[in-house]
Parts: sequence; C-alpha cells; structure tokens
Amino acid sequence: MTDAKAILSSIPAEVTAGLWRAYRALIPELHHRIPVSWGTAPYQISSYLPLVFMAYLARRPNTYFTRLLLLPLVVLSSLVGAYHYVWVQPTLNVYNWGQCLFAAVAIAKALEYALTPEGMLKIGELRPGIWKGKSGAKKFITNGHHHPSNGYSNHHDGDDDLGGDLNDNNHNSIRKAIGSGLYDAFELLHTQRGPKWAFGRDIYIPKHTRPLVPTSLFLRVTFQSFLVNFLILDILEATLKLFPGVGSALGGSMFYWELSPLPRYTVSTLIQGLSGSCLLFGFGTVYDFIVLVAVGFFGSPPESWPPVMYNPWHADSMHAFWSKHWHQVLRQTFLVLGGYPGKWLAGDIGMLFGTFLASGLFHEFAMLSMGRGSDHTVTAFFLLQGVILILERFWRKATGYRVRGKWGQLWVYFVLFIWAQPLVNAWHRRGLGGGMVIPPFLSPARVVLFPLIRRLGSHLM
Repeated sequence: MTDAKAILSSIPAEVTAGLWRAYRALIPELHHRIPVSWGTAPYQISSYLPLVFMAYLARRPNTYFTRLLLLPLVVLSSLVGAYHYVWVQPTLNVYNWGQCLFAAVAIAKALEYALTPEGMLKIGELRPGIWKGKSGAKKFITNGHHHPSNGYSNHHDGDDDLGGDLNDNNHNSIRKAIGSGLYDAFELLHTQRGPKWAFGRDIYIPKHTRPLVPTSLFLRVTFQSFLVNFLILDILEATLKLFPGVGSALGGSMFYWELSPLPRYTVSTLIQGLSGSCLLFGFGTVYDFIVLVAVGFFGSPPESWPPVMYNPWHADSMHAFWSKHWHQVLRQTFLVLGGYPGKWLAGDIGMLFGTFLASGLFHEFAMLSMGRGSDHTVTAFFLLQGVILILERFWRKATGYRVRGKWGQLWVYFVLFIWAQPLVNAWHRRGLGGGMVIPPFLSPARVVLFPLIRRLGSHLM
C-alpha cells in the first residue's frame, strides 16, 4: 500500500519532467542550438516543406482529415526550423527574433488551413477551384469594393497584397512551369491580407496612390519611394545607434536614470519617435523592394500592390489606427492564434482581447529566442489596447460623438509616444535597437553623412 502511494505521488513529478524534456527537445537552450550558416540553410528551408504541402491540400477538396493528421508535423517542423538554429553574432541576434516571428506566422497559417473543413476558399467559390455560377470566376475574383461591417471599405482594385497576382499570361506560364498544385500552394501561402480570399473580406486595404499605367511609370515612382524610405531609415537607424545602451547589440534602457526627470523623458520620447519611425520607414523600404521585384521581374500588375499602410500619423482614434491606418499584414495571424479562440470562449469581447493577447505573445515569445529574458510589459501593452478600444466605444455612447479630429490625433500620439514607451524600452533593453538592419558598408549615413558631419565639426572647432 505504501509503495502504491509512493508511485502515485511520483506520477505528477514524472509527468512534469517528461513535459519539460519534450519542450526542451522542441525549443532547446540557446547553447544547445546549431549556429546558422550557409550549410544550415537547406535544413531550415526544408522544415517549411510540410507547410507547403498543407497549403496544397487546403486548395484541394476532400482533404480535411488528411490536413488534420498533417497539422502536428507542420507545427513541429516549423518550431524546429526556428528554434533549433541560432544567429550567434551579437549584432545579428535580432534575426533570431525574426525567424521565430516567421515560425509563428507559419503555425497560424497551418492551423487555419487544417481546421477549416472546406479548405481555403476564394470569394465566390463553393469548393476550392469550383465557382458559383458560370460567370463566377469573373464576378468574384476580388472583393475590391466590399464594404465590411466595421465601416471601412476595401478599396483594393487588384488581386492580392503582400504578393500580387500575375497577369493572365504570366499567371498561366508560371502555373504551367511549376505545376498547378505547387502554384496553388504558393498563391495561398504568400497572401497576408487576402483581398480575393474569403478570410480577407473585412480587411481594409488602402487606395492606390501611385500611377498604375504605364508600368514603367509605376516602377519609377516605386523606385523613388524605395530610395527615400531607405535613406530615411538609414539616417534614423544610424542615429538611434548613437544612444548609449540602446544602440548596443547587448541592449540598454532608453530611460537614463542619471538624468533629472525632464531631460530623461525628453530623451526617451525622442528615442520613442525614432524607433516608431524606423518601423514605418522599414516597412516602406521592404515593401517597395518586394513590389519592384514582383512587378519588374515577374510581371505582376501594379494594381495588385496597394500601399502597405494608410497614413498612420493621421489616425484620429486608436480604433482607426489598428483597423485602418496600421498595416494589416498580421491581422489574420492574430485572429487565428487568439481572436477566434477568444470569440469561442467569450464572444466579441473575447475576440477583441484574444486578438491583442495573441499580438503581445507573438512579439514576446519570439524575443525569448534572443536570450535576453522575458518582459511581459509587451504583452500588457497589447492587452491594454483592448481596454482602450472599449473606452473609445463608451465615449461614443456617452457623448454621441466618435473619438476623432485633432483631439483624437492627440490621443493617438499620447498612446504611441507616451504610453507605449515601456513597450519600446522592453525591446531596447534586450538589444533590438542594436541589431543590424542595414549593413554598415551599405549605409550612406555611416559611410558618408556622419563622417562628413564630424569632419565639419572638427574644422569649426
């Protein structure tokens, strides 16, 4: 009897130890991970092949059970591809964060593909590839002027977003070259905002701001935008790295406690503005580069590439900021990881907080891969966005007016420049600001501008 009790009492400890060993088999300690090199690239890339197969199945009818069986393999292989390899050079540590963010996006896609019984449908499809009516393919190929219930219309006139569809000739030639199955898989995988897909019905996509014809003019304007975004990003990033600690690969606080309160928070607000601007111009640089490649080399039509953001500085409420002005590239990721489960548990309120909770954990869990510890200030900030949106709703009910106008803009600036400082500080403390974004030899600011300023300064002195 005594032996039986002893055995039973040891079971919880053994189960806990077993679960911990399983966790560490998937996500090993940093010193047990494999350093990233050109030799490891094939293994990391191949870890996402099960996801490609999952996407293929999601565009084929009668594959629901197969997708469910495949889901554990896709999740496990995505985790292995991200967490079994490590960038060891301190200035490249930020890439560990990036590859783990990518894995989280891949897992969210896998969950959606596997748990949607009918598969991933385009607008107007009855089943994958089967359209409603004879003219369904033309009538429903996009949701260009759909008016979702949140009051923001999808103005997109093209076919896709973070990876545009090709024109008919290129579409058919590439499909023929790589096979219809592989083409369907990549067509599904590359879309983030999904304007022609059923899941993207309610996503706001900004109107085009660049001339769409001729293509050469579109490419010229896009290249000019790329140069401007790149040069501004370069100056901002190089300036940010001048701040002690913040600009270090090991990280440091942007609150300099040796200063008195007024200069301390003036400096932290300046760093906050620089950090936010780096994000904006970074998104613009990367997006413009992708557009140039897609349109210039692969023949994707310009109308398939609307702006990635809609004037974030003009947002006059936090609801408008998150639903319209900020990029919607990760919207579906957060809905799958938190919004939909939250709605199942607690309705619309659960969906709201679940989405922001997923966003917070998405950013924080990936940062654990940098080996700088955890800081759930990040998670708390995103959760508080749900509270802010509810407060804005209460304001409207109590006063009869939306949060809007100049006072609304000041409110947005307060949240982003003041309230969000602990969030950005949590990132800088762990070395995010010191990571290499633009290699120094490609940086006009560090190669030309800053040396010129120092030389002029020495001559003046």
